[in-house]
Amino acid sequence: MMGCASSIHISDRVVYHSGKESEDSQNCGHTRPSARQSPLTEVQFGPMKLYEDQLQVLLVFAKDDAQSGGFSWACERAGFRCNVARTPEAALESFQEKSHDLILIDHRHARGFDAEALCRSIRAVSCSHNTVIVAVVKRPDREEATVMPLISAGFNRRYVENSNMMACYNELLQLHHGEIRAQIKLRACNAVFTALEQSQEAIEISNEDQIIQYVNPAYECIMGYQRGELLKENTEVPKSEKNKPDLLDNISSCIHRGKEWQGVYYAKKKNGDSVQQNVKMTPVVGQGGKVRHCVSVNRPLNDHNKTEKPCERVQAESQTDIQQFSKHKDRRKGSLDVRSTTSRGSDGSSQRRHSSMARIHSMTIEAPITKVINIINAAQESSPMPVAEALDRVLEILRTTELYSPQLGTNEEDPHTNDLVGGLMTDGLRRLSGNEYIFASKQVHHIPSHLTTPLSLNDIPPCIAQTMENEDSWDFDIFSLESATMKRPLLFLGLKIFSRFGVCEFLNCPEATLRSWLQILEANYHSSNSYHNSSHAADVLHATAYFLCKERVKQSLDPIDEVAALIAAAVHDVDHPGRTNSFLCNAGSDLAILYNDTAVLESHHAALAFQITTRDDKCNIFKNMERNEYRTLRQAVIDMVLATEMTKHFEHVNKFVNSINKPLAALEENEGSGDEDSVKNILTAPENRMLVKRMLIKCADISNPCRPLELCVEWAGRISEEYFAQTDEEKQQGLPVVMPVFDRHTCSIPKSQISFIDYFITDMFDAWDAFADLPNLMQHLDNNFKYWKGLDEQKLRSLRPPE
Repeated sequence: MMGCASSIHISDRVVYHSGKESEDSQNCGHTRPSARQSPLTEVQFGPMKLYEDQLQVLLVFAKDDAQSGGFSWACERAGFRCNVARTPEAALESFQEKSHDLILIDHRHARGFDAEALCRSIRAVSCSHNTVIVAVVKRPDREEATVMPLISAGFNRRYVENSNMMACYNELLQLHHGEIRAQIKLRACNAVFTALEQSQEAIEISNEDQIIQYVNPAYECIMGYQRGELLKENTEVPKSEKNKPDLLDNISSCIHRGKEWQGVYYAKKKNGDSVQQNVKMTPVVGQGGKVRHCVSVNRPLNDHNKTEKPCERVQAESQTDIQQFSKHKDRRKGSLDVRSTTSRGSDGSSQRRHSSMARIHSMTIEAPITKVINIINAAQESSPMPVAEALDRVLEILRTTELYSPQLGTNEEDPHTNDLVGGLMTDGLRRLSGNEYIFASKQVHHIPSHLTTPLSLNDIPPCIAQTMENEDSWDFDIFSLESATMKRPLLFLGLKIFSRFGVCEFLNCPEATLRSWLQILEANYHSSNSYHNSSHAADVLHATAYFLCKERVKQSLDPIDEVAALIAAAVHDVDHPGRTNSFLCNAGSDLAILYNDTAVLESHHAALAFQITTRDDKCNIFKNMERNEYRTLRQAVIDMVLATEMTKHFEHVNKFVNSINKPLAALEENEGSGDEDSVKNILTAPENRMLVKRMLIKCADISNPCRPLELCVEWAGRISEEYFAQTDEEKQQGLPVVMPVFDRHTCSIPKSQISFIDYFITDMFDAWDAFADLPNLMQHLDNNFKYWKGLDEQKLRSLRPPE
């Protein structure tokens, strides 16, 4: 080590500076200040404020000499964090770990290492494109050499050797305020482009000659073009013949004068159709003070010419809110209003669906944001165009942020509802004791060797095939299949339903792979659970398949959505321990710690499903999928499984009603059956398809109250037993009892079912029925509600009346 370098720690392959001076450094002959940490530096980038963290510098020198010592000193004085690597391997390892802002590579000695090869290796790392790399070269003996070999290798610039410490310091300062700061601004552009990519408005950027430079996914969706089609051949902005020439001249004049233009404009879609849009065009001034780009933000023109006066609509909404509040109070006091249930199903399908649509406008549990949206809609209807457009934007923001969850209070007169809300919609009371809840087995289950499985659908035993003959009917008896298959209903029902929907063909996987996947999946459900077992998974799969056959659902979803829904239904509760999230959080379970007490079980179900699927090719149903298609499918499955978590129940329902049901109802009211294109736009919008899938699996997951009475009663008994067992264990372990009413000695099962239907089921299935048209389900719901109500009025606490 040479005396002029600052003190360094040396590891096996990389050395780094601590900012302390060694004894050697005291004899350097230089006066150096102590190292100082650079505070966050504010950098202005147009309207965007950036904060620059302490710079990271990597020095790659084969040996310590005056030049490396000069740069080390300069880094310390500038307050930069500095690492030193002696070999290319150490340099690569250090860069991959820390992603330095600046790298200085010694290019003076060919015998040490190949500096250009090292630079190419660093540039091959994905995170290197914003790193500035400088070659430290020898002072030329004769004539100056070209820098092209350095540029070709990936260097940004060169530094001619000069070990003077102030020269090194000045070089670092110039690099910092020049190339490095420019790279920091370029990194910020990634955030800007991410915002453009996620925007729901169609955005198009063209140059001064109206050649398209960029369009976002929303533009592709609305206009029908693919980005590559527009960018590969210097394509001009498509113009519609419906625009008057003087309008185009006016727009062009505004842009060239650097003025913003806003108004209504016809855009030409790929199929030749013209679509009327609200357009805002903003010129961007660049080099030479000239307009170099134009940014267009486009939104399809909405029809605001409604006849109803906004003041009348607001009064009507307010009156609805008053009636709604009164109804809410009455139902929460225990004397449930059954007028709506007695009238359901008695009229024809169209009248019944109209009734369901009317009920969703005054949902029992209405979030404040729903009322806000109703008022804005009313005010928007006869507002001037700029105001209506501004309110459109407000509605978009409100519909895409976390504003849909109602404020849930407690009601001392309804402990069953309180306990259901507390047990299903919270993460439990954290307990600081040493109690821990550990699963009996942390190992993924494998397929038991003694299981004999059919080779194909044709080989299913006749007794099992017979029980599945009516599997496409809502009244299908899952418990008969459970008995016939010796508690393996998911395997056999899965084979039949997946075959009916052509899942193997879509995934390009053999039926044998699907069979193995269903086997190992079912083996990871706990047959010891009274409710959350493979029979529940098969029941949810059956409900999902039933909903996928409904016309509105088919209009909304693509084949990949259908496959994702079926897979999500099959896996949505895999490895469920028969305890709630609140229990696991209170008990300090491994899963609760792993997932930070947030959506613990749902996160585990989704993660484990993909782990056991991809672990073995014999059961990997995804192995033949194209990468991007697999990622899309995977994200859809994860999103649907996470949607089954109850803490966001009301948020999902309210978003579905406000984004889908109410716009569809408005179209039907104003245009009879509704304009086909407008209906299609609502149903197939990406964010609405996601809401449909979430609502579909949520309804399938808790559809038991909508099943035929005997099935409903059996499921009620099973879930009650699981809650009883949890309460027993909470008392045994000294944990907080999250649902005290579920004490097996005192619980009233009819009351618990009435509360569950009243609080969670009615509104959700009213909304789903209005969308998917499910008269038979709503009739079963009415019948079951009356059944539980009758038992409760007789002061009975059991599942069934005495014989």
